Formats: sequence, C-alpha cells, structure tokens
Amino acid sequence: MTDGGPVVHGYPHLETVRSAITALYKRLSYDTVHTFDTSITPADVAFSDQDDLHLGVQRVAREMVRHLHLPDARMIVSFREMEHAAYVELAAGPEYFIELNDRFRTHRRDIGAALAHEVMHVYLHRLDLAFPGTRDNEILTDTATTYLGAGWLLLDAYREDGASSQKLGYLTPEEFGYVLAKRAITFGEAPETWFTSAQAYTAYTKGLAQARRDEQQPPLTAAGWAGRRRYAKDRRYAQEHGSGGAGASAGAGAGAGAAPRGGAYSFSPAPGGAGPLRVSFPCPTCQQRIRLPARGRMRARCTLCRTVLECDT
Repeated sequence: MTDGGPVVHGYPHLETVRSAITALYKRLSYDTVHTFDTSITPADVAFSDQDDLHLGVQRVAREMVRHLHLPDARMIVSFREMEHAAYVELAAGPEYFIELNDRFRTHRRDIGAALAHEVMHVYLHRLDLAFPGTRDNEILTDTATTYLGAGWLLLDAYREDGASSQKLGYLTPEEFGYVLAKRAITFGEAPETWFTSAQAYTAYTKGLAQARRDEQQPPLTAAGWAGRRRYAKDRRYAQEHGSGGAGASAGAGAGAGAAPRGGAYSFSPAPGGAGPLRVSFPCPTCQQRIRLPARGRMRARCTLCRTVLECDT
C-alpha cells in the first residue's frame, strides 16, 4: 500500500502481467473465465459511514466470495495496525481470517478493494495457481482480481495530488488500467463509468491505449504501415538467412516509463526444414503464443481463448 509516498507509473511489470493472463486461461479454461463476464458493481460494495463497521465488512466480504464462486468459504475479518493494506491467512478452510489495516476504519470506500485482493488470494490458493516469488505472485493476484471482475476497485482506490497519494496493490495504475481494458474488450464492459477517482480514469485510458496497441501488431492485419513494413523486412531476412529472426522486440525504442511492445514476433524454419517459414506471435487476448506458416493472409483461432485473428503472415 502506497500511502503518501511516491506512486510508480508506467509498465515495469507488463511481461509478468501478460504471463498471468495466460496462466488464468490455462488453469481455468475459456468456459470458466467467461463465467466472470459481469463485474462486481459499485452497489455491491457500497459502504457508508452510517453502516455498522463489522457488519458492513462481513457483507462486502460475502459479496466477494459470491462473485468468485466460493460458496463454502467463510471470511472472518478484523482490523489491526500494519504496514500493508491487508493480510489473509491461507489455511485449508473453510474459514479464512483476513486482517485489514486500521486505516480502513475511517476509509471505508476502499474496503472493497482491499477485500477483493485478499479473497482472490483464497481463490488462487484453492486453484493451486501461483507464481514463484512474492512479487510475481502478488502481480498474479492483482491481475486475476482485475481480469475476473473485481480489480477495478483497486484502480479506483488510486488517488494522487500535490499533497498526498494513495494506491493499493502491486501493479502500477497504468498496469491496472491495461488489465481492466483487456477485460473490457473481451466482455464488452465500460468500467470508466464506475470510477470515483479522476486519476484512476486517466490511468485506465492509458492502459486502454496500450491494450489497443496489442491488437495492432504484425502479423495481425490491423497493424499499421510502419509495423507491416518492419515485419516484411524481418521476414525477408529470416527467409534469406534460413534461420529464425525476431522482430518488434520488447522494449525496443521505448523511452523511460514506456511499455514494451506487446507484439513480439519471431520466425523459425518449418519442422524438418520442409514447407514455408513459420512465425510465432502472442495472441492479443490471452498472450499465448500462436505459430502459423508465413504464407500470406489467413484467419486463425487461438486454441486457448478462442479469439479469431485476421493475419497477414
């Protein structure tokens, strides 16, 4: 939890975020991911100063459990002084103990955000889905919370002005915006209507622009002229030299704080050396790598997320 200190911006964790989206689809399947097609709403987590603190917290915790399809998980929530926003004890269940930072006694509008992250820890624990290392595992948790419909609350908890700042979670505001935009594109949502924080709205628009750039990388036909020209040059080089070449390398030409280019493609010979050159590139929806023959325009379907892609390989 950043409370009054500097807020990191940009996309320093973007590759881990993309890996987390892929991991969700692989572990849950397309059908299960699409059972989360409706996000939790502001009304679901509304919490006024007139509400009883402990009854209100239990109500919001139950709403998170319902949203994440955890019918037999009982959350027992308490408050104490701590450095972090919250902590959950991951035992075998069916009861899970969550501790919230004492500051949430008077900052009730952000209790839903803190509980969303902690209940997602329970969900991932039950799935046995984790990344090695605390940092990457927390990034996975933030990404899953956002992609499965509750993490817009974490982005909305981001507020910053000249005198103070607050941010929950491990992702930067722009990274939260990126994952939220990926979800919005997939499920046809408009989360910008839910924000109460102007800074969160700005971060979302930046993340949306980055998510759209993922859909405009070669060999996708939506790629711009410059990208198509660079792709043709890289393909010709690979064909002439008979070896795999790489293009649109992550971070190439990116300035400080800029995002790596999400459309990193690479070439390789066909298996056994017979047939056309092959190109590998990430699916713009789930980031799983797709491998196709480099032989012109074609339509492909991602086997993981079922996205239909128009390509010119």
